[in-house]
Amino acid sequence: MRTSVAQAAETGPDFRHVEAWIFDLDNTLYRADSDLFAQIDVRMSAYVARLLDLPLDAARRIQKDYYRDHGTTLTGLVKLHGIDPETFLAEVHDIDLSVLAPDQDLNDAIARLPGRRFVFTNGCRHHAARVLDRIGLGAVIDDVWDIRTIGFAPKPEPAAYETVIARACIAPKQAAMFEDLACNLVPAHALGMTTVWLNNGSAWSKQGPEFPVAQSHHIDHETDDLADFLQTIRI
Repeated sequence: MRTSVAQAAETGPDFRHVEAWIFDLDNTLYRADSDLFAQIDVRMSAYVARLLDLPLDAARRIQKDYYRDHGTTLTGLVKLHGIDPETFLAEVHDIDLSVLAPDQDLNDAIARLPGRRFVFTNGCRHHAARVLDRIGLGAVIDDVWDIRTIGFAPKPEPAAYETVIARACIAPKQAAMFEDLACNLVPAHALGMTTVWLNNGSAWSKQGPEFPVAQSHHIDHETDDLADFLQTIRI
């Protein structure tokens, strides 16, 4: 049984210090089992195959290597092959969003949060806007920080976090960050943010950079249901 908002005011995790709410996008603000990211993954592999004139299976291995070693496939392609990032972003995010639908419980929980709400993604602002509109959150998010915002230096590079908190004039100790990739919470914790790991069990959440390694002290809270968690916190 879910805890009521009234009960949460007395017993839930204490988030009364938080004035800035920072959410990852993909597999965080929508269910990972929608498998939306699989469409992007297929398009990235096809792009690498065409660029490097490789069979698809070999291109996929390289794509995953770049993701692991550079934080995003795009960052690896820019560093090693000098590609135009805008062409890549437009191509890989041209996907079908019909699998997504609003989660009213989650939307209500996010709408009631005091202060400012941000999306912090290694993806594209246009993709984020499409997704947010599709899931019904477009009107409640104050700003989207995408890969361009952070100069193509993706999470979990510490400079990415420093860039966005400076841009939004955020005091880290008054911020909370929500992520499905635990390693992306390590720099947030180092800055003093309250960290929440959405442990959704997704295969996508187990990919990405091998470092930094998230340990228990980097994660202040863990949940497998973001809507339920947000409805039970004290604010």
